[in-house]
Amino acid sequence: MQTFPWKFFRSGAVDQVHLTRGEELVRLGELDQKLWVALACPTHGVECDRRTLEFLDADQDRRIRASELIAATQWMGEVLSDVEELARRSDVLPLSAIATSNEEGALLEKTARELLDSLGKGDANEISLQEAIDAIARFDQQAANGDGIVPPKSSSDPDLQALIADIVRCTPDAPVDRSNEPGVNRTCVEAFFKSLTERLNWIEKGQSEAILPLGDATPGAYRAVESVREKIDDYFARARLAAYDERAAAVVNRSQEAYLEATREALSAGADALVDFPLARVEPGRPLPLVEGINPAWTDAVHAFRQLAVEPFSGDSDTLSDEAWSELKTKLSPMRDWMAAEPATQLTRLSEERLREIAESDGRARLEALLDADEARAPQASAIARVEKLLRFNANLLDLANNFVAFQTFYRRQGPAIFQVGTLYIDRRACDLCVHVSNADRHIKLAGHSNAYLLYCDLKNARGETMSIAAAVTDGDVDNLMVGRNGVFYDRHGKDWDATVTRIVDNPISVRQAFWSPYKKALRLLEDQLARRARAAEAKSTKKVEASVAKVDEATSTRPAEPTGSGAVTGTDQPSPPKMDLGTLAAIGVGVGGLTAALSLFLGAFLGLGMWMPLGILGLILLISGPSMLIAWLKLRTRNLGPLLDANGWAINAMARVNVPLGRSLTGIAALPEGASRELHDPFAERKSRWPRYLLGAAATIVITLWWTGQLNTWLPESTHREAIFAPAPAPPTNTPANTSAQAT
Repeated sequence: MQTFPWKFFRSGAVDQVHLTRGEELVRLGELDQKLWVALACPTHGVECDRRTLEFLDADQDRRIRASELIAATQWMGEVLSDVEELARRSDVLPLSAIATSNEEGALLEKTARELLDSLGKGDANEISLQEAIDAIARFDQQAANGDGIVPPKSSSDPDLQALIADIVRCTPDAPVDRSNEPGVNRTCVEAFFKSLTERLNWIEKGQSEAILPLGDATPGAYRAVESVREKIDDYFARARLAAYDERAAAVVNRSQEAYLEATREALSAGADALVDFPLARVEPGRPLPLVEGINPAWTDAVHAFRQLAVEPFSGDSDTLSDEAWSELKTKLSPMRDWMAAEPATQLTRLSEERLREIAESDGRARLEALLDADEARAPQASAIARVEKLLRFNANLLDLANNFVAFQTFYRRQGPAIFQVGTLYIDRRACDLCVHVSNADRHIKLAGHSNAYLLYCDLKNARGETMSIAAAVTDGDVDNLMVGRNGVFYDRHGKDWDATVTRIVDNPISVRQAFWSPYKKALRLLEDQLARRARAAEAKSTKKVEASVAKVDEATSTRPAEPTGSGAVTGTDQPSPPKMDLGTLAAIGVGVGGLTAALSLFLGAFLGLGMWMPLGILGLILLISGPSMLIAWLKLRTRNLGPLLDANGWAINAMARVNVPLGRSLTGIAALPEGASRELHDPFAERKSRWPRYLLGAAATIVITLWWTGQLNTWLPESTHREAIFAPAPAPPTNTPANTSAQAT
């Protein structure tokens, strides 16, 4: 079976499909997915047309998968009469390019002409994306726009407008119409009228005599009872406990310490500090007082309870017994049960009169007719959306495929790829490989396996917006890069952001940088050690000076006056300086001797190389820099774009390597522009001192003199002595056959 003749190019150590024609795009389903560079990508954190991604994301899970891209290309192959329109990547589509031979294409062509006609361009032969957007905006502002949602402005009837507004007010998270106005759909209407019926039935049930024993005064009595129910129950429970055991009488009332604590500060008018205290002083069998002796924090509530609930049922009374309290609760229990059965809806925002008015009107029927008219235009709205989808796919689908199926845009440096969100300028360089980061802690765990040197930066712009990125540094050195450094980030739209480095993933940038890395690290370590020791010595010296000054002050303040004459204290009374221990001297001598012996052995071996000393120097350099350079070479060969994107939710299907030449193109180093002139004179340049040369020359002269006079023979091997190197050549032997023959002649 003959397959489609795909074309591939080699880049990033991966064979990638070369997509340039529309036919290649619409036949992506025939390409083995094992040959795709990516199989999925997120819809956020990528620089691609948002609406295009929304149309591609068929299941609305915020991810684009290979199957969804294939479905989109196949759909384009069905509705286009000339699939090579895709290769033009234009947002203007000739109407003749739409295939009218099938039902879908015919509908798209008809809808496109209707959109042009609504703009007064009925005789146009092509439609642009902007024209479609303008026509769709006009369609969305119409009363019936096919989305199944009607806002209040969809009707010219004031009563119907008020009904829609009431339903929106009683509907949490009301849907939004295409015109960005909150409205109602059929689900909202059904839920509202169902709740309306339930609430009116509940209100009707509450009108019975059993629930309203006091008539219209019952709700007030009920609220008064509920406000003190818990405290009265608590009072009688304490009284029963006190009657059960006389020892509990002192416990059920608060202690004196509790009153002292409550009155430690000034009491407010309502004595809020006493809210948790009993309603009244508890005694066995004592009824609850309703006038005198009431907890000040509950005086107003008890008086309202007496007036609204006790007096209507029991008449004027200054006390309330436990039995009367139980009887009162029994009389109001139907009201309490009815209140507990109140439907849990948002319709409490509407009055009972408004609810009855809505129920008695024909508003629901008229509203459903309005919804029917809107839903009748749903096919037209869907067709309009598909025209927009057609135009956006025609303009963007090939570019997306070259950043998904293959990374042609990235590897051929045809512009920024969709995962490159901008450029970071820092430390005299521009880093183009910057990706969006939503969670740095999670991102860094996987992105570290890319073997790239990464800067994690927090961004903030003048509008207060924030964002995080990871920037790959692929050229230059890293001596001046550190956490806390600031730079400027420019996004794909040219907007600038303040950037601050928050984390660094350290990896080699180049073999050249790795060559100098051990020496720079050793120098930094030496500088740190010297600085640390200097600080310690300074602190120790300062401490000694402070201690000496303190001792002098103490001696001056406590020592009696020195006598004059022969009795004066002489200098011999001062403490003698501490002497160094012999063991310490011996240890220092052993250390110096060992160091000298090691140095002598090294110099002897090195000077013993003779003419091979340059190779020895090269070997020493390789011994120091070789491991670092080897590690850098290995890591640079495996520098991989995959983990950097996988950490953002991509599904990279290949080893997308970033070699050294590609890396250099991703990070621009500061360089003077072509044709620029430069003044080399620096008025503030440090003058070079000649003393280092003099000292070096003197040291070399001393060493050569000592070697020439034989003073270094003790530490050098015999083959390096002056006598051995400059010894005269030996005379030829006198008894050789050649000499004997010559003498005879």
